[in-house]
Amino acid sequence: MEMRPACERCGVDLPHESREAMVCSFECTFCRTCTEQRLGGVCPNCGGELVRRPTRTG
Repeated sequence: MEMRPACERCGVDLPHESREAMVCSFECTFCRTCTEQRLGGVCPNCGGELVRRPTRTG
């Protein structure tokens, strides 16, 4: 999985251990704030559902 480092909408940092990163099935990446308050849980690029990205440690 590609771990994009920032929200595609607002640019906030989303390090690989962040629990605030949301992704669609194409790995478009957004922060939780943009996902919930501005995008309604839907990816603006593909129309897919945005869900929490798994964290990566190590």
